[in-house]
Amino acid sequence: MMAKYRMVRTDFWFNPIVLEEMTPEDRYFYLYLLTNPQTTQIGIYKITKKRMAFDLGYSIETVHSLMERFIEHHKLIRYNPETRELAIKYWGKDNLHKAGKPVMDCIFSELKEVEDSTLIYYVLESIQREEIRSLYESFCKQDEMTFVNEVSDPDENDTYIDEEYEAIDDTFTHCYTIGGQKEKEKENKKEKQKQKALHLTPHTANNQKTDDVKEKKEHLNRFGYSCKMDP
Repeated sequence: MMAKYRMVRTDFWFNPIVLEEMTPEDRYFYLYLLTNPQTTQIGIYKITKKRMAFDLGYSIETVHSLMERFIEHHKLIRYNPETRELAIKYWGKDNLHKAGKPVMDCIFSELKEVEDSTLIYYVLESIQREEIRSLYESFCKQDEMTFVNEVSDPDENDTYIDEEYEAIDDTFTHCYTIGGQKEKEKENKKEKQKQKALHLTPHTANNQKTDDVKEKKEHLNRFGYSCKMDP
């Protein structure tokens, strides 16, 4: 394991962002992010806001406010609150200048521990040393291949699921056909009964007509009219 030390370039103080945009509190916080004991060779490390507050002597609210300022305003870091991983944007430009085997081995072992691979892309942008940049890129390619495999696997599962759904749909269609046929038979039976009830035979029709005539005669006689009507 390499010695735990971090270098801060003297031109840090001439950086336009540091010089013109940062408050004294911002500068103190930025130096802490670059040099605290949790930092790594790759510029991506795990740290909690509670740990930051303890080391700096700040409240959690102050640390939260500073983090938002560095992410949204200065755009110098990214932080994943789920994995508790923090990445420094220009870490590669300021720190990754020597390649050597010990350095490359250390970078390799630390990159393997990164959970949020998007942070590797984020730091990669500022790396100028070709060998180190290629190593970062190799982890990015591995993540891409993993993503492709994860996408291809569900396709196979989807095929299986589609076949299963197809079988279920056939069963539902069969049940629906039988149920629909029975329902249709019931409706036809009711319709026939209704038509039968409404159907009048000639004898029934004559009786109905006679009853209607008698009812009309009685109605007229009730009001004093006398008339002759055909039976």
